[in-house]
Amino acid sequence: MRLYVFQCGVLYSDKGAFVAGTAGTKFDVPVPYFLIKHEKGYVLFDSGHNKKTIEDAKAALPKVIFDAYHPADFGDGYVLDALEKAGVKPEEIVYHICSHLHFDHSGGIGLFPNATYVLQRQELQYAYMPDPFMKLAYLREDFDRDVNWLLLDGWNDHKYDLFDDGKIIIHYTPGHTPGHQSVQVNLEESGPMLLAADACYTVENLTDLKLSGLACDNSAYTNTLKRFQDLQKRGVQIVTGHDPEAWRSMKKFPAFYQ
Repeated sequence: MRLYVFQCGVLYSDKGAFVAGTAGTKFDVPVPYFLIKHEKGYVLFDSGHNKKTIEDAKAALPKVIFDAYHPADFGDGYVLDALEKAGVKPEEIVYHICSHLHFDHSGGIGLFPNATYVLQRQELQYAYMPDPFMKLAYLREDFDRDVNWLLLDGWNDHKYDLFDDGKIIIHYTPGHTPGHQSVQVNLEESGPMLLAADACYTVENLTDLKLSGLACDNSAYTNTLKRFQDLQKRGVQIVTGHDPEAWRSMKKFPAFYQ
């Protein structure tokens, strides 16, 4: 099994959006997504923006969101372009796991005709009727699609084993949104890696239990971080969602973890 790491541009933002109490600090963060080559097929975890150009993103996003995050530098990070470069056809994706449905994570929904799209039921429900403070982070055009959903049920499906072989495990990780989920990839050589996405933006969130600048439930967010700390003690590498410093040390495609 192999894990490939991709980046769909940068969000030129303020650190206060990612670590509570740090507003006023310039913070330029990566927009990651991941491709897992499993013996039974390719699996995507998240897929970046749904637009290929900055101009298209600016037209699609609410002005207040574009001005707050300034998505830019997409390069060849658009998911279909990146997969083509990797020699992977859209129809080869068998699962697309969605951490949650915010605009910088859900752009690939509907692009993979043979894929099952794995999401928490609570996330899909919330995306249609979010709290006012979270509403603008969702683009309905991303997820309001006729696709083959596999909707997981929170704690009832916690640690869902995707292929029933212990290699790709989906953790229910609420807090940032009510239906957020993260993925643990148990690699033979690199060891277990947990792709946290927005359940843990930065190393600072994890190490110091600092709250996110954007969360639906701060108590749930903190409990998720505590579980990550426990996993870390057990030898699991926590891959943070938007930490520019930690991102520099990650192997990017065409390199891989295995």
